[in-house]
Amino acid sequence: VSFASSLPLPGGPPDVGKMLGGEEKEQDPDAAQKEEERQEALRQQEEERKAKYSKMEAERERMRQGIRDKYGLKKREEAEAEAAAAAEEPAAGSLTRPKKAVPTGCGDEEEEESIMDTVMKYLPGPLQDMLKK
Repeated sequence: VSFASSLPLPGGPPDVGKMLGGEEKEQDPDAAQKEEERQEALRQQEEERKAKYSKMEAERERMRQGIRDKYGLKKREEAEAEAAAAAEEPAAGSLTRPKKAVPTGCGDEEEEESIMDTVMKYLPGPLQDMLKK
C-alpha cells in the first residue's frame, strides 16, 4: 500500500492542499470588512440582551418593592447594614459583647455594693432582713 497518493504532489491540482488541511493561500478581500460587521452584530446583540435583562430586573425590583411596602419589610442591603451596625455596638447584656480587661467584681468595691443592692431588691422580705444584719 502506497501513501504517496495521499500526499500533495507539486504538479497536482491547486485545491489538493486545501482538501488535505493545508493553509489557504488566497485571502478574501472583504474578510476584514465581514469580520468587522460580525463583531458589530455581536456587540449589538449583547447590548440588546443587556437591555432586555435590565428591563426584566427593573420589573422584578418593582414587584419586590410592592411586596416590601405591603408587608413592611426592608431591603436586604438596608437590613444587613442595620444588623452590622447593631453588631458593632457593644450591647450591655449581650453574650457577644467584647470582654473587659478587668472582670466585674475584681477590685471595684463600689460596683460590688451596687450588685448586692440589686440582689437584695429581688429577695423576699424576710431574707432581706436576715442578710442586712
